[in-house]
Amino acid sequence: MVGYPWRDFMNNGYQEFREPIIKMGVRILRPKECQMLQRVIMKPHHKTMFQALLFTGMRYIEMQRFQNYPSWFNGEFLHLPHLLAERKVKRTQPERWVRLNNQGRMAIEYFIQLKQKLPAYQGWNINMKRWARDAGISPEGMSCKTTRKTYESWLMFYYPQQMAIITQSQGHNTLTSLQHYLNMPFNETDRLEIKNYVDGWI
Repeated sequence: MVGYPWRDFMNNGYQEFREPIIKMGVRILRPKECQMLQRVIMKPHHKTMFQALLFTGMRYIEMQRFQNYPSWFNGEFLHLPHLLAERKVKRTQPERWVRLNNQGRMAIEYFIQLKQKLPAYQGWNINMKRWARDAGISPEGMSCKTTRKTYESWLMFYYPQQMAIITQSQGHNTLTSLQHYLNMPFNETDRLEIKNYVDGWI
């Protein structure tokens, strides 16, 4: 383990020691770690931002732009038009409709009511690492990409038969998802807890 002397964590009878999941330098949270992280986010607007980022799986820059155009949420889906697309040379899907479950829709409803703007991504990276340390988990790999990669990994793990819908909603091609989001070291305990976050997405 690198960077922080974390130990086994115990919460409501749950105790397990596992290495942090790091993929391409980005931390992917287990559901228990996500719960622990949210408990230490003290400012309500920060918690709302975190939940909106998590349940949409959107890129940080996309969420920043959406905050300026709340009409892109129609109450059911979140439509990201062409002008919102992140400037990537290999971008293959210039616009998309982000699929949400009930928790995701509620998170977005709260998010669009915020008066505070998302901070610069450097500031959010600092927040993520600080919250991890406060929660007693390793801050290694924690960044503004963590929520997006976490949620897509959960969706791919829980709904493997829905890969095409997941990749379209997330703005990835199937090859990218196969390379980055499959075969994560989640176990059956994780599966039961992931259900609480992704249930109703399909």
